[in-house]
Amino acid sequence: MNRIFLYAGFAITLAFAAGTASAKGCVTGAAVGGVAGHVAGHHAVVGAVAGCAINHHREKVKDKEAASAENQQRQVAAPPAAVPPAPR
Repeated sequence: MNRIFLYAGFAITLAFAAGTASAKGCVTGAAVGGVAGHVAGHHAVVGAVAGCAINHHREKVKDKEAASAENQQRQVAAPPAAVPPAPR
């Protein structure tokens, strides 16, 4: 009985620690890779895995570039700091 509580506690801890998975781009990459793998010798599963990995990587690079461009745009668009007048 104690083992059940131990395993349940462990499972709950893992569930909360896992967070959310970001599979952005994986579905479309897997679809394209699966079709390409099937056409190239009936290796649809291998193609789907490779397509998912490649497209997920491309989406991460695209997100980094967009964030970098946004940060750069913020720096350019920021007004210059106002200099207070000197006291007399």
